[in-house]
Amino acid sequence: MKKTLLIAAIGLFMSGAVMAQGESCKKSKSHSFIELQGGLQWTATDAKIDKLLMPVGAVSIGHYFTPEVGARIHVSAPKAKGRFEDMDLNYKWNFLTTDADVLLNVSNLLSSKKEHALNVILVAGIGLVNYGKHTELGELSMAYPTQIGTVVTSSREKEWSKNLRGGLRFETNLNKPFGVSLEFDANNMHDEFNGKLNGSDDWMFSGMIGLSWRFGFKKCKKCHHEPAPAPVPAPAPVVEQPAPAPAPIVETPKPQKREVVKTETLHEEIFYLIRLSDPEENGAAQMRRVAAFMKKYPQANVTIVGYADKGTGNANLNQMYSERRAAQCKDALVNEFGCDGSRISTSAMGDRVQPFVENDKNRCVIIDAEGQYTVYE
Repeated sequence: MKKTLLIAAIGLFMSGAVMAQGESCKKSKSHSFIELQGGLQWTATDAKIDKLLMPVGAVSIGHYFTPEVGARIHVSAPKAKGRFEDMDLNYKWNFLTTDADVLLNVSNLLSSKKEHALNVILVAGIGLVNYGKHTELGELSMAYPTQIGTVVTSSREKEWSKNLRGGLRFETNLNKPFGVSLEFDANNMHDEFNGKLNGSDDWMFSGMIGLSWRFGFKKCKKCHHEPAPAPVPAPAPVVEQPAPAPAPIVETPKPQKREVVKTETLHEEIFYLIRLSDPEENGAAQMRRVAAFMKKYPQANVTIVGYADKGTGNANLNQMYSERRAAQCKDALVNEFGCDGSRISTSAMGDRVQPFVENDKNRCVIIDAEGQYTVYE
């Protein structure tokens, strides 16, 4: 039952990566990290916890793909302790765990704000554990053959087995280059891990403090603020010169002018990354061009059509993503550039229409407008 719950939790965390496609971020979209941890661990048995505590250390390297979802490779060691309480006998053995963990940032998942002083992170993982040959336990079983029952001794061949993990992390601001964490993990292992065969899996619990270095930050384009313009120097004083004598005016016949109405069109395409609603880096520049066009032509109307690629997701999700992309473009024009929302219309085609042959290009928004101006020829 415990194994089933852990496996189901891993599936739940992985599904969070898909749901994160439509979310927007305020700070970093992704980054990598390296972390060193140290603390205490104990392997559950019939002895008291304080008799089984042992130092434990760990190193991990990982990556956050979105502000909500990350993954890491985690290795911990070096020794664990077992005990025969009624005989006041302890024994130790070496172990090494190697796990692939999924990290789900609950703070970012439940809040539109993507920068927190303290982040709450769920951990779920699966991997392998090596627990040596229980040499000390084998020696005890030979020294006390009647008092110690059937145990795993140094003669057994199996040294690697599965490890399922669930845990909870508290970590300081993830948008900073250095951070501190506090992590509690529960590891489900084979019955042979502590050397005592009792017909049920063993559990190892740990609590560790960690220091991490984060690097390779990728920022949202919308989070970048353009630098303030440099101050304009005061103009130099103008020395007035005596006005030159006026040139003789020669009357020339004025040509006849003809009024001509001309049309200028606007066409912009904004492409999106997979599982993210933020546009690629040219999105902000294109939105500025649309806003400038609307300012230049006060009577011009703008149409925004959202699309989604047919190669990923399903029809319902893709319809939702295309609607959200079109709405986000309109919101940006109105709220960030001060455009008149009554002159902007939006629609969404989902994956029913694929304007491009290349599948990934169909994660896009297409903006069209037409303005008229008058010239005299």
